[in-house]
Amino acid sequence: MSPDRKLLAFAGFNGAMAVALGAFAAHGAAPAVKTLLTTGGHYQMVHAALAAALALFGSSRRLHLAGWLASAGGLVFCVALAMIGLLSLPVMGAVAPVGGAMMIAGWLLILFAAFQSNLAKT
Repeated sequence: MSPDRKLLAFAGFNGAMAVALGAFAAHGAAPAVKTLLTTGGHYQMVHAALAAALALFGSSRRLHLAGWLASAGGLVFCVALAMIGLLSLPVMGAVAPVGGAMMIAGWLLILFAAFQSNLAKT
């Protein structure tokens, strides 16, 4: 299976955004916002890296789907926390768990893929 270029590009976008948010959190955010941005950026970066690895080395549709879920979930989670902190939108607290559930689903797909008899065709 060839690399998933769209997933790799999305992972690159997420990684860049995570670095930018982390830099803003470290150098320009108020203390209360800093924690939200740091947490969101951390989760976004971890899942961007996971998505990049799966885009390059994932040998199945299930693993590529795991990459999309993880990366999109990291983005949803991070944006929700940023909107809570930067725009004072506490309603986004209801959105953050959606991103978290997407990240968990991505990891569970990896778990299930590991137990498939023919990983390349799942």
